[in-house]
Amino acid sequence: MEIVHAIILGIIEGLTEFLPVSSTGHLVLAGWVLGIESAASPWCVLLWVSQFGAILAVILYFWRDLWRRTFRPPSRAWRRHILTKLVVAMLPTVLLGLTLKDFLDPLESMPVAVAAALIVGAVVIELIDRRFRRDVPQELEDVTLRQALLIGLIQCISMWPGVSRAGASIMGGMALGLTPRVATEFSFYLAIPTMLGAALKTLWKYRHDLTPDVAVIVIVGSATAFVVALAVVAAFMGYVRRYRFRPFAIYRVILGVAVLVGYALSR
Repeated sequence: MEIVHAIILGIIEGLTEFLPVSSTGHLVLAGWVLGIESAASPWCVLLWVSQFGAILAVILYFWRDLWRRTFRPPSRAWRRHILTKLVVAMLPTVLLGLTLKDFLDPLESMPVAVAAALIVGAVVIELIDRRFRRDVPQELEDVTLRQALLIGLIQCISMWPGVSRAGASIMGGMALGLTPRVATEFSFYLAIPTMLGAALKTLWKYRHDLTPDVAVIVIVGSATAFVVALAVVAAFMGYVRRYRFRPFAIYRVILGVAVLVGYALSR
């Protein structure tokens, strides 16, 4: 059953990590439904390390573009280089993450807190998609350092489970003047250092718990997340070019209400 649970959590991670629906919120809710003690090893390790598998999918999908923008950038100006913007965007995440991590542990979150974040986030997504959606020629090089810093700051809101890192960074980018495609691409690229850092930090913290049995569960869950996320990234990039985010807002409301009802009935 542990392997089955690892596969289920890996599928959930891969499906939700890069969509504006909150992967951490879904994993917390899945742990509640499956009766998993999320704060105990190996599940606390899998929660973060499965993100490593998902982010490998992003690196594989964008590797040509990443290589070109890193080593053959369209502009030689350091302010327009993608690495400069990612470093600037990471500053708030690192500073606030180290400060607030112990106070906002997603593993200790109640389903009600996740449900509330899902519903409130749905309202924000709908409002921003209506008010700030732009359809103009724009590339990643057009993202300013100010926009990068503010997106990084907004991303920190996702430390509350149910908010969604992808949702916060994409909607934040759109509110700051980016098109849906550029905001999504920047969100994906920003996920690479953010999630790799979280996964490596967790591996180091729980290195003494990585017995062969635990390692198997983590590997199975992460590999599943990688395969599923690869398909999701490709589909989502095609989606944002043509459609609005309303279906994700509706889904968040439905899930949030369902969680509140289920939690009330279980009391």
